[in-house]
Amino acid sequence: MAPADLVLHMAAALGVNTILENPIESVSTNFTGSEVVLTAATKLNKRIIIASTSEIYGKNPKQPLSETDDRVVGTPQKIRWTYSDAKALEEAIAHALFLTKQLKVTTVRLFNTVGPRQTGRYGMVVPRFIQSAIKNEQITIYGDGTQSRVFCHVQDAVKAILTLAATDSAIGEVYNIGGIGETTIKQLAEKIIERTKSTSTITFTSYEDAYPAGYEDMQRRVPDTTKIKNSIGWSPANTLDNIIDDVAVEMKK
Repeated sequence: MAPADLVLHMAAALGVNTILENPIESVSTNFTGSEVVLTAATKLNKRIIIASTSEIYGKNPKQPLSETDDRVVGTPQKIRWTYSDAKALEEAIAHALFLTKQLKVTTVRLFNTVGPRQTGRYGMVVPRFIQSAIKNEQITIYGDGTQSRVFCHVQDAVKAILTLAATDSAIGEVYNIGGIGETTIKQLAEKIIERTKSTSTITFTSYEDAYPAGYEDMQRRVPDTTKIKNSIGWSPANTLDNIIDDVAVEMKK
């Protein structure tokens, strides 16, 4: 059970389109908002979990990614990286407050968390694909579909976060939270069509046609979850099939 004085800072301006269309507001929300929350948690001596992101790693080609791996981000003119930069500053503030003010903070870096009631509003690929598949509409892939990701069920992520919150040895540490089963985006679309028994077909469009200027993608992003497994014995229980089925059931209601 999580401690009674626990603070979960899970809020952020997120989604590729949000970042590209409103970069100043997004950076301000993610940086200034976090500064306020972290400063208050320090003053009130609260246990706090902050939600960071796999975006921290940028386009580091080293895979899988572990917590101590370097950040590799693009030129500032590639505006999508402002989200990564703002979250990196948030992590840095949290760590500085841990070192200087004994803030009881744990940082979690979430890798593509997915679950029921999630929408495609912010560009999340799984609900967007499933929604199209249920309607038997074309599933549109941005790029050539060879880029790969690993998806994590929200139930697994919540279990990891609450367990870390109740673990004193996790204070001052950073943990990846991610699923299992790397898949290309094309394979994801094919699996969703199969599992929803859809008649959808797959179409491809370029990033230039899909996003405003300033977008850049990364070819792979795979989490190394060795640290969290060794620390609290956590590993994801849900497969990609489970994730697709749970999201599809909710969308069909």
